[in-house]
Amino acid sequence: MNTFDQLIDLDGNGRAIYGDSPFRVLKDLTLSASNTTVNPPIFTLTGSVMLTRLWGVVTTDVGSNHTAAHWRLNDQTAQIALTLATGTTLSSIKSGSVIVKKGLVGAALTKIDIVAGAVSEPTTLETIFFSPIVLVKKTAAVTQIEYVYTTTQTPTTGVIRFYASYYPLSDDGALEAV
Repeated sequence: MNTFDQLIDLDGNGRAIYGDSPFRVLKDLTLSASNTTVNPPIFTLTGSVMLTRLWGVVTTDVGSNHTAAHWRLNDQTAQIALTLATGTTLSSIKSGSVIVKKGLVGAALTKIDIVAGAVSEPTTLETIFFSPIVLVKKTAAVTQIEYVYTTTQTPTTGVIRFYASYYPLSDDGALEAV
């Protein structure tokens, strides 16, 4: 007769972890910049987390000239790219479209546009779709995930609902919507 032990992963607070992302946070961001580059914070980091998924769903059509869109970590001294800093053009993207952090830090965020049917999959067989990354808060500094974009509209328009799924790695590891 075979005997099996059960292995249960625990987060930094001793709670059982089920699935690949036990915690999720979301933030609606109304786009309103005028003829500039902006970096609105969307999530505040405490402690250390493994960010397993980062994505956004357009809930209101985005205005024209919405370029260089990317995510970064800002610790109030250094700005660290989470996706390629030259970004992706999201001009006039329609409600229902999706943007995701699919690749490594050197890769641009991926746009999955609702204008035509679309399929997006991992670049390598039998790998995960999202690209996980470990984030650590800077000591004694507010550390945030920001959505950065450039517009020449006065002002731009649109709303994106951002989601982040993560594992806490430290006792205080968490993401909170700004």
